Amino acid sequence: MTKKFDFNKGLTELEDIVKTMESGDLSLEDSLAYFSKGVELTKSCQSALNDASQKISKLTEQDGFINEVPLDDS
Repeated sequence: MTKKFDFNKGLTELEDIVKTMESGDLSLEDSLAYFSKGVELTKSCQSALNDASQKISKLTEQDGFINEVPLDDS
């Protein structure tokens, strides 16, 4: 059984990794390990966002609601 990814926990962990790496106190090996973990978390977060987007699209299509006007990014 695959454990479900917790988006909020992943995002918090990613923020912690960035702060740690920005401190500049890591060895090269530790920096690479943190970077690798950050890449994994980024992919997992992106996958979770894509899944959520697909679910929203599916639900809105089922209800006959189609938004043809793009949302304002600002």
